Amino acid sequence: MQRNHYARLSSRLSDTQIAQKRAYTYFTENVMASGPLIAAALTGAAASVIAALAASLPATPAYRIAFAAALSAWFVAALALGAMGVVRPDGLGTPGVGLAVALPILAGVYLCVRRQPLRAALLGIPTAILIGANAPRVLGVFFLILYAQDRLPGPFAPSAGWGDVAVGLTALPVAILVARKLSRWRPLALAWNTFALADLVVAVGLGVASAADFPLSLFTAGPDSGLMSGLPMFLIPGFLVPLWMLVHLAVFYQLLRPAKATLHTVPT
Repeated sequence: MQRNHYARLSSRLSDTQIAQKRAYTYFTENVMASGPLIAAALTGAAASVIAALAASLPATPAYRIAFAAALSAWFVAALALGAMGVVRPDGLGTPGVGLAVALPILAGVYLCVRRQPLRAALLGIPTAILIGANAPRVLGVFFLILYAQDRLPGPFAPSAGWGDVAVGLTALPVAILVARKLSRWRPLALAWNTFALADLVVAVGLGVASAADFPLSLFTAGPDSGLMSGLPMFLIPGFLVPLWMLVHLAVFYQLLRPAKATLHTVPT
């Protein structure tokens, strides 16, 4: 009789575990990795970064609003490109995605070099704010979920996912370290920034090497990275990645430049 009791108890536990596993599978496949949820999360991440940078800009309110409007227009442009399928494999394809990443970075660097007031404003944003603006990169967890569902390829998705999660989780602690100028804050911030930028560069490289329409594709087994060329995932290479790369370049500039070279011109 005792044996039957244990058998029934074991059966109940098995049924519970099966139900929990089914619920987890449903949640990850139909909720966590759903297009609307990813779109909402990425839009929220973009909005938070834009707001943090614009609010911390050492400039007049009108200049801050114009700065936020320019970044928002860039986001809308990326949204439109993704919605129209311009960079899909049957459109511009991987070269188009590459241009979406590279052109904003080149344009941002050019404007900072050519326009001293803009350079002064952007490089006047506190380093801690620039670092903390990477906190939304914890959304890299979506890469891991999509990889588990066989919708994104390896090693692209695991590398991008775990790298982004690590950067996102450490962004605020490092920002606090920098803001308070605690012991060895500068070398630690440089090491963190190097890793964070390298994570983006490696992710872009692996994404390109996993694209089916790329002539030199290295990873052809399983799914390709074509999912990144449509919405909502295109918002990552089309807006967030180049914006974060520019942020990392600004952090390097602030950490490595002489303190006496600080610019004080406030745009009006």
